Amino acid sequence: MKEINLVHNPTAGDEEHNKEALTAQIEAAGFSCRYNSTKEKRWKKEVLNEADIVAIAGGDGTVRKVVRQLLKKDAATIPTLALLPLGTANNFSKTLYAPAVFDRQDTETLIRSWQQQTIKRIDIGKVENIPGTEFFLEGFGFGIFPYLMKEMKKREEVFNSPEEELRGALRKLHQILLSYEPRFCKLEIDGTDHSGKFYMVEVMNIRSIGPNMVLAPNADPTDGELEVVLVPEAHMEKFSGFLLDKLTETDEPYHFHILRGKKISIRWDGTRFHADDRMLKLERERCINLEIKKGVLPFLVPEHEPANG
Repeated sequence: MKEINLVHNPTAGDEEHNKEALTAQIEAAGFSCRYNSTKEKRWKKEVLNEADIVAIAGGDGTVRKVVRQLLKKDAATIPTLALLPLGTANNFSKTLYAPAVFDRQDTETLIRSWQQQTIKRIDIGKVENIPGTEFFLEGFGFGIFPYLMKEMKKREEVFNSPEEELRGALRKLHQILLSYEPRFCKLEIDGTDHSGKFYMVEVMNIRSIGPNMVLAPNADPTDGELEVVLVPEAHMEKFSGFLLDKLTETDEPYHFHILRGKKISIRWDGTRFHADDRMLKLERERCINLEIKKGVLPFLVPEHEPANG
């Protein structure tokens, strides 16, 4: 019998996704289960112990926390990973799972699919020259997104559902865009200069970030490349219209300026940035190097291919 090491954020999901329910679903699918809550300090040590599968139950932030611990292991010893997406945005899960199989609530179906052992080896982005920030799974960027994270952390509004929270984030992002002054970015991608003034520079490993903003619809976290999404000074009105379309659910596609590369150098005229869902601030402006590391993380996925469009 295969053993699941379940790492669970108990504040994610609802009462149907508590410790007892998830453990019972895993055992009913024919696995043994070792439970760890992210609210208990011991999980960081426990997740490094041997298991056939490390299952992550939570949102994008929980995925990042678990991966950060596992990257302390030798790459050859990182166990197979599985996801139970219980967060608000679930950007990482929505990239791995095609729409036909993704359902934020249907944990039983996802758990049963783990018996199939269909594995995708997922890339990560390596970060150099920022102490304490060594990698990203989803995206790394400067500009308006770090300010959105700062505003959303204030939690001035009360949201009644994940969908309402995502719409609130889009409204806030639009407000930030209208008052934000574009900044200069010294940008090199695989040795070619693409510098300019931008509202946003996002280096993407997956399709979406933040409030399910699909910025890189063709991003594939298994292809050994990063996608660099740019919103230059001249595209302010175009990007504003894109956000308003999403708020009115017309959802017209915005054709971003997207470049691809393996090694990226960024020097931004500012100090706020984000790595995945972590909003951070540099002590001073500095040159940051990003590089793709191919196939580092083995993730179980259902039979369907990841969603790329």
